Amino acid sequence: MDDTILERARLGDDGAFDELVAPYRRELLVHCYRSLGSFHDAEDVLQEVLVSAWRALDSFDGKSLRGWLYRIATNRCLNHLRDNSRRPQPANRPDDPAGIGPAGDPWWLEPFPDTLLGARDDGPEARYDTRESIALAFVAGLQKLPPKQRAVLVLRDVLGFPAAEAAEILGTTAVSINSALVRARDGFRPHRSPEDVPLPRSSAEAAVAQRFADAFQHGDLERVLAILSDDARLSMPPEPIECNGALAVADYLRWRGFWGPDLQLVPTRANGQPAYGYYLPDPVTSQSRANGLIVLTIDHDHVTTVTRFGGPRLVTRFGLPEVLPHPSADAPTGPSAHPR
Repeated sequence: MDDTILERARLGDDGAFDELVAPYRRELLVHCYRSLGSFHDAEDVLQEVLVSAWRALDSFDGKSLRGWLYRIATNRCLNHLRDNSRRPQPANRPDDPAGIGPAGDPWWLEPFPDTLLGARDDGPEARYDTRESIALAFVAGLQKLPPKQRAVLVLRDVLGFPAAEAAEILGTTAVSINSALVRARDGFRPHRSPEDVPLPRSSAEAAVAQRFADAFQHGDLERVLAILSDDARLSMPPEPIECNGALAVADYLRWRGFWGPDLQLVPTRANGQPAYGYYLPDPVTSQSRANGLIVLTIDHDHVTTVTRFGGPRLVTRFGLPEVLPHPSADAPTGPSAHPR
């Protein structure tokens, strides 16, 4: 940290302040996202964090800017969770195909664009590396912990802050931090480890994702079933829908009808995982319009989880277009267009 830049920022130079906090913006956004599970809420809270830091810059002791910013961010996230603890749940929809049970994902869960991921933010005491701790299932699991336990687990096991520094961030004691950490670890069970999955952007991961996308886009139920693991799961936050088992997932896809030759998929990445923006034909124009995002969890050579998020604005957040030209009517479609 350049003391000259700090002094200029303290004197009211907003350009100097931006330069001061720029190295931490992305990791603070990821931190807020892990804590809140919602990309939209994380963006809003990050803005509050930066405004608070700007106003409180005179109180910064000049020692650890990163730790000071994390203190503000963590407490802003806790305030946000406290304020929203009684927010109304969305109304349940009366969907009842076979295999659908109560949704296991929090309804506010949203995907995080890989393009906004920063450098590694885990320290020497971290249990989880950045790749694992941004995975969709990991973030969803965090939301099931009480807010303070969630904050402690993120600070200690994800970011690797020592107990004393985590205690300073939360305004408590190291003893209290260690006690909360034990309870958080007992209540948090991520269902997979990095050793179970292909490395992000590896050829193995890309091959499985492409096989699924190809079968999905062409409505080939047999090939979709072959790619899904036996215990595959589908969820669609914020809808209270969960399908467990490959047959239940395939049955739901067939019943819902948002797949097949009229669908267009555009690859992207979310939460360190393969993802696709999906587009459906506009009945009025010759275009296809963004309809949502599909995020895949891949284990070895199978897809274990399909998480579908609806909404065109979510798709454009990933840098994808809102509309696409509709495929030519004489282009090959259906299962026969792709050899098994």
